[in-house]
Amino acid sequence: MNILLFLIPVSMLFLGLAVWAFIWAVKGRQFEDLDASALDILRDDERDRPLPPPAAAPPEAPQAPDRRDSDDGDG
Repeated sequence: MNILLFLIPVSMLFLGLAVWAFIWAVKGRQFEDLDASALDILRDDERDRPLPPPAAAPPEAPQAPDRRDSDDGDG
């Protein structure tokens, strides 16, 4: 029976803590828009979309062969 003298004040302390946490959450607007978080998962993020393929580059003109020192046996 003496344990009730300990448990009742402890339970009242926990109840007060729970009420304080609920009031803090309401004042912090935690319950303002409950549907937005549920719908966020359905929206596409722009940053997650793959980039479009790059545009085709125009064909390059043929390049002349490189005329630097070649191994043709001259020296």
